[in-house]
Amino acid sequence: MPKYDAVIIGGGHNGLVTAAYLARAGRKVLVLERREMVGGCAVTEEIWPGYRVSTASYLTSLMQERIIDELELPRYGYQVDAKDPAFFSVFPDGRHFFMWQDRAKTLEEIAKFSKHDAEVYPAYEDQLERISQVVEGLLLTTPPNFPPQGIGDFIEYLKLAARLRGLGSRDTVALVKIFTQSAAEFLDEWFESEQVKVTLATDGVIGANGGPRSPGTAYILLHHCMGGVGGHRGLWGFVRGGMGAVSEAIAASAKAKGAEIRTNATVSRILVRDGRAWGVALEGGEEIEAGMVASNLDPKLTFLWLLEERDLPSEFVEDIKTFRIEGTSCKINLALNGLPEFAAYPGAPGPQHGATMHICPSIEYVERAWDDAKYGRPSERPLLELTIPTMYDPSLAPPGRHIMGIFLQYAPYTLRDATWDDLREPFGDRVINLIAEYAPNIHSIIEHRQVLTPLDLERRFGITGGNIFHGEMSLDQMFVMRPAAGWASYKTPIRSLYLCGSGAHPGGGVMGAPGYNCARAML
Repeated sequence: MPKYDAVIIGGGHNGLVTAAYLARAGRKVLVLERREMVGGCAVTEEIWPGYRVSTASYLTSLMQERIIDELELPRYGYQVDAKDPAFFSVFPDGRHFFMWQDRAKTLEEIAKFSKHDAEVYPAYEDQLERISQVVEGLLLTTPPNFPPQGIGDFIEYLKLAARLRGLGSRDTVALVKIFTQSAAEFLDEWFESEQVKVTLATDGVIGANGGPRSPGTAYILLHHCMGGVGGHRGLWGFVRGGMGAVSEAIAASAKAKGAEIRTNATVSRILVRDGRAWGVALEGGEEIEAGMVASNLDPKLTFLWLLEERDLPSEFVEDIKTFRIEGTSCKINLALNGLPEFAAYPGAPGPQHGATMHICPSIEYVERAWDDAKYGRPSERPLLELTIPTMYDPSLAPPGRHIMGIFLQYAPYTLRDATWDDLREPFGDRVINLIAEYAPNIHSIIEHRQVLTPLDLERRFGITGGNIFHGEMSLDQMFVMRPAAGWASYKTPIRSLYLCGSGAHPGGGVMGAPGYNCARAML
C-alpha cells in the first residue's frame, strides 16, 4: 500500500498550491484529480479545433504575489497581460464609457456623465486602496477561533484589531459599511451618474447570489478590487496561454520539488479510523495511505459525500448542510471569425475589444435581472461581461479568429418549473440576441458556441450548485465563519483532515490563498 505524508484531493489551483508548499518543505505529496487535466475551474481546453478556451475562470488579479514569487511561477510560464482599458460600457442611448489604467483618462470619461463624479472619483479610489491594503493583509491569515476559546484566541483578535490602526476614522466607518451595505448603497454615497455607478457595481454582483441592492454585495465589490498585476494594484489581466497556464505553472513548481500528480483518479471516500483520516479510497477500490489528507473540494462534497455522517459532530454536519452554495452564474464561450462591432463605438479592432465589455445599462436593470433569478427564472435581460483574450494572446485561436467569453448574472441553479437541459440553448440564444442590440454583427461572426449553466459547471468542474466561490461569500459565511463557526482554521473535526479550497477563508477567486494557508496549518 503506497504511503505518503499528504494526499490532496482535487487538483484545482488551491490544491496545487498546498501540494507545492508541502513539497517545498520536504513532504512526500500526492495530488489526485478526477479529470484528465489539473486546474479545476482554472483550465485551458481545446473545445474546438485550434481554439484553446478558458472554459470557466477567465481573468486573474487576486493571485497572491507572495505565492507567485515563492513558487517561482514566471519560471514555469506564468505571464499576465494587464487589461487596458479596464472596462467598456455601452448604453441604450448610444453613449459609451471607458475606464483606463490611466486615471486622468478615466476622469475625462467620467466627466462626460458627471463633473461631480469626476471630482470625487480619486477620493473614492484612494479610500478603496487604503481599505484594500488592510483587508488584503487578512487573505494570508488563518482566522482565529469563533467564539474565542481561550486567552490565545483573544490575543489573536487583538492583533486583528491592531491592523485597523492604519485606517482613519472615515476609512474605518467605510470599512463597516463595506461589510454591511449593498454595492448600490455604498456607491450612492459617492456618485450621482447611473452610468458610473453601474459600471462599478458589476464587481459587487459577479458570482454573488444577490442583486446590487442586496446587503453584503459591497464586500464583493471590494473583493474584486484587491490584488493586481505585475505589482500594480487593482488591475486585472489575461494569462498567456489561458487560465490553465496558472494551474500548469503551479503544478510544474510542485513537481519540481517532488510532488506527484495523478489525473483520472477519482476519490470515492476519505478513510477514517478512530476519528483520524489515514488515507483515501479511489473509484475501483484502490486505497492510498497518508499521514494527512487535504480536500480541495467544496465543503458539501468533502463532508457530506466523502465522509460518513457518523464520523462528524452532528452540529458540524448541520452547519455544512445549511451552508449556502447554489450559484447564479453562467459562462458562454464563443469562437468568432471576426470582432463585434458596437453601434456606440464602431471600429474593429479597437480599444473596446481589449476591455471587459459590459452590457448592463443601470442599477435598476441589474436589480430586475436578479428579481428574475430569485424566483427561479433565468434573467430575461441578464448582466453581461464580455472578454476577448485573443486581443492579448492571438495564439489561443487560429489566425484571424477570436475567442469571446461571456460571464453573466443571473442564471439560478434551481429553476422553477423547468430544467437547464431544456433551457440551456434557448437561454444562449437570448444572450446572443441581447448582445446583438448593441453589436448587430454578432450573429454573423459566431462559428461555435458553448453554454455552461450552473448545472453544467457542477457536472464539469465538480462544484456543488455551480457556485464559482465554493459557497456564498456573505458576511455570515466569511472569515471566522467559513465554512462553519469554530472550523475556519483549515482543520476539520476529523484529525489530520484539512480543507484547502475556496470553501475555506478567504473564499473564491484564483488567488491561491486558501491553499497557502492550509499548507501552513498542515506544516
